[in-house]
Amino acid sequence: METKNNGTENKEISPAETKAVLEGHNDNIVHNGTVHSDHQEHDNVGISNKQQSLHYNAGFWMRFWSYLFDLAVIGSINRIIIYPLFRLLDLPLKDSGMFAAISIATACTFYLYFVLMTKYFHKTLGKMVFGLRVINIKGDQLTWSTILFREFIGRFISKFFMIGYILVAFLPKKQGLHDIFADTTVVHERK
Repeated sequence: METKNNGTENKEISPAETKAVLEGHNDNIVHNGTVHSDHQEHDNVGISNKQQSLHYNAGFWMRFWSYLFDLAVIGSINRIIIYPLFRLLDLPLKDSGMFAAISIATACTFYLYFVLMTKYFHKTLGKMVFGLRVINIKGDQLTWSTILFREFIGRFISKFFMIGYILVAFLPKKQGLHDIFADTTVVHERK
């Protein structure tokens, strides 16, 4: 059964067609078992509630692999820039204290990477590779305060209580504790 709705075509689909859509073999969007033909790109920052409901929330494993990729990128940045700089300045690399110069420098690399990439691209390199992006649940733009709260305070709390990351696997909107605090979530990008 096909119907017209505000210039978009909606129709009921079979499970096989749903699978094709989810695997990316179709440009349509599935929402509550209905196909919505919508070919508009939403690469801009704000996403309305209607548009947001048409996004697929990224689950635990997609976010996990994305995060591992990001850790590899951050480790590479530290090995290419931070460590040689410390050797050049004859600063110790083996200090293990929380307030050691190397610990502060690598923590700055970690947080600056996540904050700047999320603010300017709405995704990190790991999220780019896996086709994910960070959006605001309310459909607003990602502001500096939202991102700083998500990345600094939210991540600190999530790391302190590892359950903060594991929540992604069990919550309906696939949010970690840091996402809940900042009213954000990670979704699959539309093609």
